[in-house]
Amino acid sequence: MCRKGIFLTTQRAGTAKMPLSSFVLPIIDNGMKAETPSFEAHQFVRVRRGDAVRRLIQRDKTPLAVLFMAAVVGTLAGLVGVAFEKSVNWVQNQRIGALAQVADHWYLVWPLAFILSALLAMVGYFLVRRFAPEAGGSGIPEIEGALEELRPVRWWRVLPVKFVGGMGTLGAGMVLGREGPMVQLGGNIGRMVLDVFRMRSPEARHTLLATGAASGLSAAFNAPLAGILFIIEEMRPQFRYNLISIKAVFTGVIMSSIVFRIFNGEAAIIEVGKLSNAPVNTLWLYLVLGMLFGCFGPLFNFLVLRTQDLFQRIHGGNIKKWVLIGGLIGGLCGLLGLMQPSAVGGGFNLIPIAAAGNFSVGLLLFIFIARVVTTLICFSSGAPGGIFAPMLALGTLLGTAFGMAAIPLFPAYHLDAGTFAIAGMGALLAASVRAPLTGIVLVLEMTDNYQLILPMIITCLGATLLAQFLGGKPLYSTILQRTLAKQEAEQAAKAQQAPRENT
Repeated sequence: MCRKGIFLTTQRAGTAKMPLSSFVLPIIDNGMKAETPSFEAHQFVRVRRGDAVRRLIQRDKTPLAVLFMAAVVGTLAGLVGVAFEKSVNWVQNQRIGALAQVADHWYLVWPLAFILSALLAMVGYFLVRRFAPEAGGSGIPEIEGALEELRPVRWWRVLPVKFVGGMGTLGAGMVLGREGPMVQLGGNIGRMVLDVFRMRSPEARHTLLATGAASGLSAAFNAPLAGILFIIEEMRPQFRYNLISIKAVFTGVIMSSIVFRIFNGEAAIIEVGKLSNAPVNTLWLYLVLGMLFGCFGPLFNFLVLRTQDLFQRIHGGNIKKWVLIGGLIGGLCGLLGLMQPSAVGGGFNLIPIAAAGNFSVGLLLFIFIARVVTTLICFSSGAPGGIFAPMLALGTLLGTAFGMAAIPLFPAYHLDAGTFAIAGMGALLAASVRAPLTGIVLVLEMTDNYQLILPMIITCLGATLLAQFLGGKPLYSTILQRTLAKQEAEQAAKAQQAPRENT
């Protein structure tokens, strides 16, 4: 009999006629068997897939959990930041509205201005001193100390005290900013989320604390990149840089910025308009301006520390004296707000007016000196509030005055005083806090004038180098060292007192 597949189209005589399918199907069947994997190959692939799934299931989920919690921290920090801003504005508007109703009666408006601001300030001082002393001041040194595990993070106390106390002091019109409280609130939110999810990893604790701080700054200024740089640059001795921590910081900052923009829009937080770029032949003037701030920055830090010592000697830790002094400071700020509104408040409303050149050089310098005094008194007294915004306002005033004074001296340059205002805004921050990158990026993000990056770099670099040459120390690091020294002294005093009580 003939083999299948050899004679498909021809047949020998006498051979029975057979259907074509009887020849073709075996050929197809043999071909499929040659191309189909064996049973053993199927089993091998199935085992490999099972191993891959098991490895994926057994893999450490800590990085993913940290990133998820970072997103939660960023979202909460953004919501708290928006709520804090709107609450402070509401208190300020209520106070100003009450004064406007009696504005025609001078014998009512002056006492009322003092009383309202004094009462609001006393609320903030009392809450801090009575329930959470670590909530006083900026709060940024506290977060730096917590990152080094040298300061406690009692979020159940700090969150309500800092929020409500900040509403009181900032709502009273004191010369304070909301960025410091937001950094501390954000860091405490990070610790709160960690405790809620019961994460015990030291790395996760450190990472979420830093994530909350960065998210808080981003929510305060609508400056996500500045929030990231602030953690990397200002908190570089404390921040443990690794792949997971930086991803977590990025995630938190993204979420807080999204929340901020949902409620407040995407416009620049400080509207100064698009300023002209600085010609190359004028850049040396920005270096001179930076050197001016390099001299003033260490002096400003010195005055802050000495004023803190002065207040410590005055109240001596007595809560009644502390609250009364705070009320007096708040009341005086309320009166000053009637006489010269630009001398009080955080300064965000002042910056666009000053940068536009609406004040003379003499008036700019007068407001500058007045705000230096009020900033020193308000911040150094221990009120819950930051110093970022007041320093930005001081830098704007001095930078604008420098630019306006230079215009008649160099008429061929066709200078714009507004560019010096923007450059000066970040220069004092760079010289005082010693964070030039943060100062540069923060100002550019807040004003949306990225074309001024070169004069900004020159000014901040000059300010930082000269401040360092003169021996100036970063403000927040110095405050942290003083706080730790005070903490050690208190612990030593308690240790000495304990044996006496036992005897």
